[in-house]
Amino acid sequence: MSSKYIKIMEGIKRRLEDGSLIAGSKLPSVRQLSQNFSCSKNTVIKAYAELEKEHLIYSVPKSGYYVVNEFQNATNEHEIIDFLSAGPDKNVMPYLEFQHCMNQAIEQYKEELFTYSDQQGFYSLRVQIVKYLQNLQVFTQPERLVVVSGSQQALNLLVSMPFPNGKNNILIEQPTYFGFIESVTLHQATTFGIEFSKEGIDLDRLEYIFRNNDIKFFYIIPRFHNPLGHCYTNSEKKKIVELAEKYDVYIVEDDFLGDLDPNAKSDPLFSFNPYGRVIYIKSFSKIFLPGLRIATVVLPPLMNNDFLRYKFSSDFNSPALSQGALEIYLKSGMFNSHLKKVKEIYRTKMHILQEACELLLPANTHFSKPSSGFYLSISLPEKVTAKQIVHMLNEQHVYVDDASRFFLPEYKKENLIRLSISQVNESKIELGVERLAHCIALVDSRKNRVTPNNFLHF
Repeated sequence: MSSKYIKIMEGIKRRLEDGSLIAGSKLPSVRQLSQNFSCSKNTVIKAYAELEKEHLIYSVPKSGYYVVNEFQNATNEHEIIDFLSAGPDKNVMPYLEFQHCMNQAIEQYKEELFTYSDQQGFYSLRVQIVKYLQNLQVFTQPERLVVVSGSQQALNLLVSMPFPNGKNNILIEQPTYFGFIESVTLHQATTFGIEFSKEGIDLDRLEYIFRNNDIKFFYIIPRFHNPLGHCYTNSEKKKIVELAEKYDVYIVEDDFLGDLDPNAKSDPLFSFNPYGRVIYIKSFSKIFLPGLRIATVVLPPLMNNDFLRYKFSSDFNSPALSQGALEIYLKSGMFNSHLKKVKEIYRTKMHILQEACELLLPANTHFSKPSSGFYLSISLPEKVTAKQIVHMLNEQHVYVDDASRFFLPEYKKENLIRLSISQVNESKIELGVERLAHCIALVDSRKNRVTPNNFLHF
C-alpha cells in the first residue's frame, strides 16, 4: 500500500508543477484513481489525506477533492533568501493541532459565536493567559487583563486615550516599531525620541525628558528590539521604572518576543513595578499564528474602564472563535511544547546569522548581537545607503528591510538595514550574508573612488 499512495501523491504533484492542475481544479474521484492505479480505495484516500495535510488540496463533502491554489515551483522558492518577512516560520506552525482546537472551540463556544461575548475577553482565556504570563515573570490577575485584536490595537488605543497622569506627550526609542510610529502620526500626538543603541539609552537624557516634556507614557521594546535586536539589562530596566515612578510617567512595555529569551534571569519591566506604572502588552502573533489576531494587555486597575470604553468604540469584542481556540491550546499544554520547539529554532538561526556576519561582513559595518529573537540590524558604512543595498539584493532574490521607516523624521538614518531570521531558510543564511557583504563592499568602493584614475585602477 505504501508505495502506491506515494506514487499517487507524486503524480498529482507533477501535474501541479507543470500547470495541468490549477487552483480550483477538481481531482479524479477515489474510485477512478483506484482503478487507474489498481489499488484499494483506502490507498487513494490516504494519498489525498496526505496532500490535504500539505495544504495542496481540500475536500468538499459529497463533491470530491479540489486544488487549493497554484503550486509554487520549488526551484523558484529555493532561489529566494528572505530576510524581510517578519511572521513566524511557516514550517513550524502547528496548523493541525490548532485546527483540532478550533473544532473543539466551535463545539464548546457555539453560543458565544452568535452573541456578543465579554468585552474584556473570555474570562476562562484570561485565566489561562495569567498562568502563561507567570513563565515571563508577569504576575497578575485575570481582572487586570483585556484581550485585544493584536498588539497593534492595544497600542493604537493607548495613544488615543487619556491617562491618569493628565499628560499628553509620548516618548519612543529611536528607532522603534514602525506600526507605533504610524499610530502616533495618524493621531497627531506630540512625540519625542530618545536614541537607543547597543550601549542602551542615555538615562540622564531620559530623566531630563521625563522631567521637562509632559510625558504621558514611554513606549519601549526591552527584549529583542524591533528593528535593532538589542535587549536592556535588568539594572537598566529597574532604573527606567524608578525614573517613571519619580516623574509620574507610564511605561508601555511591548514584550512581543519575550517568550524567546534564553536568559531565565532576564525580567520584564513589569516585574519591577507590577501594581500600575507599567502597562504590559503580550502578542501571540510572532511565535504563533499572526492570523489569530489575539494579544493581551495588563492594565493598572484605574485604567480598565477607560480602556474598555475606547475598545468598545473600536470593535466591541475580539473574535470569539480565536479566543476559544487559544484557550484550549494553552490549557492542553500544546502551546508550551510548541514554544520549546520554536525557541530552539530561532536561537539556532540567530547564531548562524551572527557567525556569518562576523565572518563575511566588511570591517567598516557594525551589527547587533542578540541571543535570539527575530531581528539583527546592520549599520552600513557612512556613504552606503540601505536603499541602494535593498535594490541590489532584490535583483539577486535576497530580501532585506530598509530600516529608515523605523525613525521619526528628525532622527532618520538612511544606512540601517534589518534582517529577520524568522522565515529565512536556515541553509541559505550564509549565502544571503555573502551576497549582502559583496553588495556593501561594491557600493562602498564606488563611493570612495575620488578621481577617474582611481576608477581605472580599481
